[in-house]
Amino acid sequence: MDSADTHTRAEQPETPFHDIDHYLAIPRVGGLTLSPDGKRLVTTVTTLNGKGTEFATALWELDPSGRKHARRITRSSKGESGAVFAANGDLYFTSARPDPESPDADPVNALWLLPADGGEARVVHSRSGGIGSVMAARDAHATFVNAEVLAGSADEENDEERRKARKDNKVSAILHSGYPVRYWDADLGPAEPRIFAVEQGEDEAPGKPSTVDASTPLHLRNLTPGVGGSLREAKTVVSPDGKTIYTSMTKALAKADSREVLAAVDVATGTVKVLLDHPGMSYFPGPVSPDNRTLVVQSESDTTPAQAPQVKLHMLNVAGGETIDLEPLAHQWDRWANPVAWLPDGSAVLVTADDDGASPVFRISVADGAVTRVTEDASAYSDVVVSPDGTTAYALRSSYEFPAEAVRINVSTGEVVRLQAPAERPVFKGKLERVETTAEDGSRIPAYLALPESASKDNPAPLLLWIHGGPLGSWNAWTWRWNPWLLVAKGYAVLLPDPALSTGYGQEFIQRGWGEWGKKPFTDLMAITDAVAARPDVDESRTAAMGGSFGGYMANWVAGQTDRFKAIVTHASLWALDQFGPTTDAAQYWLKEMTVEMAMENSPHRNVGNINTPMLVIHGDKDYRVPIGEGLRLWYELLSSSQLPADENGQSPHRFLYFPDENHWILQPQHAKVWYGVVESFLAKQVLGEDVPLPVELGV
Repeated sequence: MDSADTHTRAEQPETPFHDIDHYLAIPRVGGLTLSPDGKRLVTTVTTLNGKGTEFATALWELDPSGRKHARRITRSSKGESGAVFAANGDLYFTSARPDPESPDADPVNALWLLPADGGEARVVHSRSGGIGSVMAARDAHATFVNAEVLAGSADEENDEERRKARKDNKVSAILHSGYPVRYWDADLGPAEPRIFAVEQGEDEAPGKPSTVDASTPLHLRNLTPGVGGSLREAKTVVSPDGKTIYTSMTKALAKADSREVLAAVDVATGTVKVLLDHPGMSYFPGPVSPDNRTLVVQSESDTTPAQAPQVKLHMLNVAGGETIDLEPLAHQWDRWANPVAWLPDGSAVLVTADDDGASPVFRISVADGAVTRVTEDASAYSDVVVSPDGTTAYALRSSYEFPAEAVRINVSTGEVVRLQAPAERPVFKGKLERVETTAEDGSRIPAYLALPESASKDNPAPLLLWIHGGPLGSWNAWTWRWNPWLLVAKGYAVLLPDPALSTGYGQEFIQRGWGEWGKKPFTDLMAITDAVAARPDVDESRTAAMGGSFGGYMANWVAGQTDRFKAIVTHASLWALDQFGPTTDAAQYWLKEMTVEMAMENSPHRNVGNINTPMLVIHGDKDYRVPIGEGLRLWYELLSSSQLPADENGQSPHRFLYFPDENHWILQPQHAKVWYGVVESFLAKQVLGEDVPLPVELGV
């Protein structure tokens, strides 16, 4: 072995989690679509580019039988996404890569087609406003897209002219007449989403000689021209026969309030008919039955300061007639179900639902609402599709032990087989345990605990309490943004609890923390931390608390209630609830959840004078869910009013990591690298008493 080989091997990290560059390079699988004949399965794989500055996506084909290797079927620097099979086996997707037949055109997110019988992908429709997403009927040659148009445009040609005028004149102004005006990180308007049918146009040069693969151009027929901005957050499904599209639509209400109604779009006529519209309730379409007669509907009740939302499933007869009757589906089941697919014989619906630290696949009988758990492992399942014969389902599965991977599920037995994947599972060093304690009111408080292999009575590990966001959520699936194994690789134990308000434990578990964020959610977190800190393999003298979004809120609340932690990391966090409520992008939701008095009682900013724990504040300027004002106010008040204020030289142990061009999440890979580097350095200093260099990219 020569010296060069020796040097290369010496640079190899023990695992990808021991080096942030290796971690970011792990391929990420997302999305799943199955061809109508059940023979082709396609997913999207995201990888890091050579410079390490951007993620790019590509489509990969998987063998449903599990015998053949996965193979990549698209390749471009812009990437591809949103793959959907048409009834004839053609594969549609969207991409902003340049069209080889129009090399001088500005690249936009266009509609591409990869023929079922092979060949190279080609653009089948491009428009200046781009294509958002693609939908296709299972049993009919009917394809649809979601795309945005400028609100005042008369047609596609006029829309292109108006877009060009705004671009040429460098106009970005938006005139609003309603609410909301922002969403997550997007400035809403002046464009509004519409649903289009993709149809054959007229031959532009009839009789002109061409090759045998030539086809007439496609054009888009606007099915929803008069719906305003009501489709901005829509969930939409297509009936198997392609004749009807069912969609949620936002209905504007008095005083800037809104709710979601359920509508049917007749594809032949473009008629939009509202099917379900009841005060205090929002409705979302689930899958349509194989015979096109029954629609699964998910309802969500409005919140009130006293009542958490309730999520239920129903069946709606859409076969005809004016009477709209909702039949309850499994209302006796105390879980929030997400309906994903019908079995082909129409006997049952497959759903996923958070359940005690997992999100399994369940089968619900439509005859009697009986619920049967299909998958038994402690994993989270998504993107479930069903084979034509109904015996097999395919899904993406993840857990804290592995990222999303495609699997085959025997619907009858629940047996799960991992398919040959585009990449191997990343290896981590550590162990994962399920732990729990009991709250004062007798409630069970569960959690995951990720431990380094070195943790023992003789070498107890420092402890990081990680608090999940939502708060209506659960630590039950792999996460790239908050991955515990990166900190486990640094020697920390990471505690991932599900306190009051978490999903997967029943309605009462949510209700017990409703409207009182600073009470049972907080005491639950402290109780499980007490239980874990008492273990001989955990060092209770070296602990820190971390969280993002609601988890950041709770980190702020913890900082003002106790000094038990050596450090607090708070990301995209709520600080002053009176300020947050009217400025978040969904104020209409927030202002139903708490009264003014409740918000003030639960607002962390009122306890700033109690804070004597060093805090690392992290916030992105493009965060519209938790606006940057929360981070700015928190930072100023820490420096001016906490027990660790800025000294006469303007210095304090607090730190503020600010991202001018990131949103609620840190999405750019170079910024994720900085995020983890700063967090590691801050924790090392405050918890371990060690100096770890900051990322050189910060320039400090």
